[in-house]
Amino acid sequence: MGPKLADSVDGLRAAGNQSFRNGQFAEATVLYSRALRTLQAQGCSNPEEESILFSNRAACHLKDGNCRDCIKDCTSALALIPFSMKPLLRRASAYEALEKYPLAYVDYKTVLQIDDSVASAVEGINRMTRALVDSLGPEWRLKLPSIPLVPVTAQKRWDSLPLEYHKESAKSKFRETTSAKSRVSSSGDVERARVLKEEGNELVKKGNHKKAIEKYSESLSFSDMESATYSNRALCHLALKQYKEAVRDCTEALKLDGKNVKAFYRRAQAYKALKDYQSSFEDISSLLQLEPRNGPAQKLQQEVNQSLN
Repeated sequence: MGPKLADSVDGLRAAGNQSFRNGQFAEATVLYSRALRTLQAQGCSNPEEESILFSNRAACHLKDGNCRDCIKDCTSALALIPFSMKPLLRRASAYEALEKYPLAYVDYKTVLQIDDSVASAVEGINRMTRALVDSLGPEWRLKLPSIPLVPVTAQKRWDSLPLEYHKESAKSKFRETTSAKSRVSSSGDVERARVLKEEGNELVKKGNHKKAIEKYSESLSFSDMESATYSNRALCHLALKQYKEAVRDCTEALKLDGKNVKAFYRRAQAYKALKDYQSSFEDISSLLQLEPRNGPAQKLQQEVNQSLN
């Protein structure tokens, strides 16, 4: 006769999840610990289940402000299943709470290699960039630990996550994005962003697009409400053949300024390079509605038309 559900790994994990949802984090910690002991006592290897239990217990520690144990459990989870997003995000939050900003930056950056649309990681990178500039100065990037390169297999893994995850992720992203937009940058931040943007512009003139991207990114960490900064960074991505990144930056630019002609043009160029000719054509059409005599756009439209026909 098998174990009762309440005493099984699945039963204990489910009970822990319920306690966590009820805000009973200490009780959930006990249940996840029992599930871990039960799993380990079975002697069979189930790294994915064990990793989830460590990660879930880490979430409890984080809620209780026990950042050190959170980091320890996240590290155990990642040793079992490397590049898992939840333990990376939880460890990053714990590092941030302990003001270990370089380590938090590395974890947030690793998450963005896996999925660059995770809003909490984008916000975390922006916060860490500001903190690191303030604490370590303009050469802060040279003082970071090495950032692991996420293999393509780990990036693809998240495409197979269940629909419920994506729905919850979308809700979370909306909440975090709304919260972020409700914050207004100080006048000092805006001025610092302007100076960094100008430094980026000078680097573009010299053909140093990689360094320019860094300057534009730092600028956006102080104020992310400047459409031109996004479209300027998109220009650099285009020069480096980073077309998906260019599309993303142009999209952000157009959210801020729906008449940003450069953003329409550069996104159309990026879509063309990605062989998404229909999207490219739509952007050119939008641009030509704003500037019917734009010569480069007319030329690009002819090229895209040839590809569509």
